[in-house]
Amino acid sequence: MDSKVSSGSGLQDERITNLLVFGFLQNCSNCNFHKELEVLGRDLPVPAYLQGDHDDGLQTDGNCCTYFLAGGERDSQGQEEIIQDIARQLAVIGDKMDRSIHPGLVNNLAMRFMNVNLSEEDRRRYLATALERIMQTYPTDMEEEKTMLMLAMLLAKKVANHTPSLLRDVFRTTVNFINQNLFTYVRNLARNNIFLY
Repeated sequence: MDSKVSSGSGLQDERITNLLVFGFLQNCSNCNFHKELEVLGRDLPVPAYLQGDHDDGLQTDGNCCTYFLAGGERDSQGQEEIIQDIARQLAVIGDKMDRSIHPGLVNNLAMRFMNVNLSEEDRRRYLATALERIMQTYPTDMEEEKTMLMLAMLLAKKVANHTPSLLRDVFRTTVNFINQNLFTYVRNLARNNIFLY
């Protein structure tokens, strides 16, 4: 039996990847898409501690944060904290790698994503093509899956930085790409609580 079909694991898989990519973007430095990320965070089923600045839920407008874990998911809070920690580590690594991605590649990918008639499959294909180009020129001192995961999220950050209005689309495409190509690696990181540095 296919593991993605059994007992709703597909939704859990997507949740893990949402947490990872959202946490990565939230922890990256030098970002121009803070407002868009905040709006995206409100729409995603991510835990309250990922939504804002660990200030006991007090938002900038003075209201208390009202995001809660869905029923029965309190047990998964430990795993979510592990994923957030992994996202922080990847963001630190991503900040170091940030300059290694050619601005022309980012500009081209952003232009492709601006096409509203582009299907999700076409977006994934453009993201995969951009990743292949970067992977060909990138040093191989990291394992391939880690490098591809890092670069996929870094491309998402750079496209959103280039054109903040694309954050939602590039986020969704990146999550889908990771779920299709790298999810076993992500799940193993989370299960084994692997530290990345």
